[in-house]
Amino acid sequence: MPRYARTEREALADLMLELGPDAPTVNEGWTTRDLAAHLLVRERRPDAAGGILLPPLRGYGESVRRRIAAGPYADLIARVRRPPVWSPVSNPLTDEIANGMEFFIHHEDVRRARPGWQPRDLPAGQQAVLWKRVALLARMALRRFPAEVLVQAPGHGELRAGGGGERLRLVGAPGELVLFLTGRQRVARVQVDGPAERAERLRTAELGL
Repeated sequence: MPRYARTEREALADLMLELGPDAPTVNEGWTTRDLAAHLLVRERRPDAAGGILLPPLRGYGESVRRRIAAGPYADLIARVRRPPVWSPVSNPLTDEIANGMEFFIHHEDVRRARPGWQPRDLPAGQQAVLWKRVALLARMALRRFPAEVLVQAPGHGELRAGGGGERLRLVGAPGELVLFLTGRQRVARVQVDGPAERAERLRTAELGL
């Protein structure tokens, strides 16, 4: 069985080590050092990881992330590369489910912050796995968006999401749709069809879970 989470993790760690601690990422204001610390909080600090999603816990989570980020960069990357087996999100039973999409996204966060990047030709199996994630992402990210959005991945399927109203069509490969629906619209290679004002609103909306 392909282990896309492991493949993406290794590729991301290699790239962050190659670029050094101060390389930009797609996440505004974050360098590769910041991203490495974020991944370590998520995997190794369950007391602080809640701040990634829950606003009331964000201050504590960010303070922990900053302390971790101050450590030696090579050590941060080595720890990203070797997750603890006790981690709720990275143990052998949960790794592929919890990290297949996560590490794909963050690998692209680093890749697509560099000049001249191009989309990768992902294996068909990996695209199929990412398409399965699109359904949940679309329903969560677009639940309040004032349009009916037909999300299509040619060769994989289509689904409808959004809060209703004018109709838009969002088309792309599964990996590109994942990036778009997690708030990375400016670097996602997708097609948005429909009324121009509403399409532009979708391209600039604050999306994500």
